[in-house]
Amino acid sequence: MIARLQALPAGSRATFWRSLQTLNATRVVIALVLLVYLSFDNHGLRASGPYLYLQICLAYLGLAILFALTAVYWQRRFLLQLLSQVACDLAVISLLFLAGGGLRSGLAILYLFPLAGVAILAPLMLSLFCAALVALFMLAESTWQVFMMEGEQPYLQAGLYGAAFFAAVLVVNRMAARLIGQEELAIQRGVEITVQQAVNRLVMANVGDGILVVDPDGQVFAGNPAAQQMLGMVGPEMKFLLSAAAALAPLAQAYAEWRADPARSTAYVTIKPYAEVALRDVTAAWSARRDLAAHLKVRFAAVDTAGLGTERSVIFLQDVTGIENQAQQLKLASMGRLTASIAHEVRNPLSAIGHATALLGEDLDSTVHLRLLKIVGDNVARVNRMVEDILQLSRKVQPHSEPLALDVFLSELKTEFVDTHGLPHDLLAVSAPAGTLVRFDALHLREVVLNLLNNAVRYASGAPASVRVELVSEKARPMELHVQDDGPGISPEVRAHLFEPFYTTSSKGTGLGLYLARELCLNNEARLDYEYRFDIKDSPDGTPRSRGRFVITFAQPAQT
Repeated sequence: MIARLQALPAGSRATFWRSLQTLNATRVVIALVLLVYLSFDNHGLRASGPYLYLQICLAYLGLAILFALTAVYWQRRFLLQLLSQVACDLAVISLLFLAGGGLRSGLAILYLFPLAGVAILAPLMLSLFCAALVALFMLAESTWQVFMMEGEQPYLQAGLYGAAFFAAVLVVNRMAARLIGQEELAIQRGVEITVQQAVNRLVMANVGDGILVVDPDGQVFAGNPAAQQMLGMVGPEMKFLLSAAAALAPLAQAYAEWRADPARSTAYVTIKPYAEVALRDVTAAWSARRDLAAHLKVRFAAVDTAGLGTERSVIFLQDVTGIENQAQQLKLASMGRLTASIAHEVRNPLSAIGHATALLGEDLDSTVHLRLLKIVGDNVARVNRMVEDILQLSRKVQPHSEPLALDVFLSELKTEFVDTHGLPHDLLAVSAPAGTLVRFDALHLREVVLNLLNNAVRYASGAPASVRVELVSEKARPMELHVQDDGPGISPEVRAHLFEPFYTTSSKGTGLGLYLARELCLNNEARLDYEYRFDIKDSPDGTPRSRGRFVITFAQPAQT
């Protein structure tokens, strides 16, 4: 028994000691009940020997209190304490049993108390041994009654009590063993769950991707540090509604769209925590940072909680910007050594072909020949433009840091762009507060904006204000220049490769325009990105519609 008790987990051993303390408390109550029984019994124990009965009950009460204190303050030698207490119980009950006149006193039922206790806390053989002692004692007392009182044979009643005690001990012991086994299993499962939770916390804390656990209403229950960094949140825990912060509206909308259509499990969102002024229904310990903007690839997955009465989903966040930069650096590193030689070896033959084409065009009059020469010239110009772009990849032109009046710059650029392309003057809408200054090289910004406008005009509907250039300037946040059109927007699949060099969806493009535009922004300590937005201005049914726009985020705040 001692080895078995020591082999149990700490939780199970504590349960044994608590059970012993409960047994002691019950013993004190029984002793008090016996004292009360003495005061009301006028014909039994009180008449035959009240002082002896009183002394036994008082001694039993004192021993019960002593056993209770010992089990609380000296939790050692469990089996010794249990056996000594059970032996005391059997001795006291036997004395009372004899003093009351044997079976006719009705005190035999008191034996169930110590026998049930030993059946719960001791092995089966020891419990049956105690039951056998009680049965033999009762049979011996019955035999004595036969010799003392003629004609009475209480063997049947004593045998029935003994059989009942054996059955009770056997049933209680087996039930207790099963409960102990289930408790040990529960403790083991609890340890395994605790270890698994610790592993999950470690993985979530160190994984590079952000993880959010949410319910169908968008209530966030948990999140890892990577998610906090991507969303720009600081605080000890992440428990909030996605709709509580205006900066997280794109993520909340993407989650709602996935809930409506589970096939749309991937989305791209741009999070700008610095745009958040106040949070609703969010604890004070959780606040938005103002120095972070991130373009995230978001993936949704439903947790299998069938039959549990609750529903959870997991949102995986991946910073696409870092991956894009790594992919670009790998591509440029592999082609860096070839850039100069390719430009040199291709540029000279292109110049010769272009010169020969021009001379040949002067001597030909046939329309077919001139058309073929034009095709040759156009392709020569395209390859030459690609060579120029490749040469720019290896150049890091230092920008001029003089302040640039953005409103004047955009007005002049609009006039030049509309006149050059022969476009209606109202097709391009420009909005910029007067006197706004930014630190951006004028030539670099001109090349960046022209590249974005060329893309916008290609996909715009051609209606008035179908291409818009808007300057967003607010306090306590970086100034942004938005270039957008009313076209269908860029799909998430194309967005994943949008700023990679040599990636293009146009048969006439080189795939270097947007990459060079982003590099020029980086040279001027600015940032170029494509973000999705949700508005209802262009939606006929009033539901939010996902659109896209190019955003230039300037390093310097707005100055007027």
